[in-house]
Amino acid sequence: MTDAELELMIDRAAKRGAKEALKDIGLCDEDAYGDMREIRSLLEAWRDTKKAVGQTIAKGLTMTILGLIAAGVYMEFGNK
Repeated sequence: MTDAELELMIDRAAKRGAKEALKDIGLCDEDAYGDMREIRSLLEAWRDTKKAVGQTIAKGLTMTILGLIAAGVYMEFGNK
């Protein structure tokens, strides 16, 4: 068996395995492209949401800390 024949046989086996794997997870039909695009869109939305929630929590904590500092300063110097 030549190297070219071996490479062709491996290529065919890889393609057959990939098709079978896609079939096993339900991505073998003509809707697969749209399904993957939708999954990617949902993943991007999830990442954006996580980022926004993190930023909101950070802003809330920052405002709370600054408010406590301001209250402390007022209580210390406001009575004099």
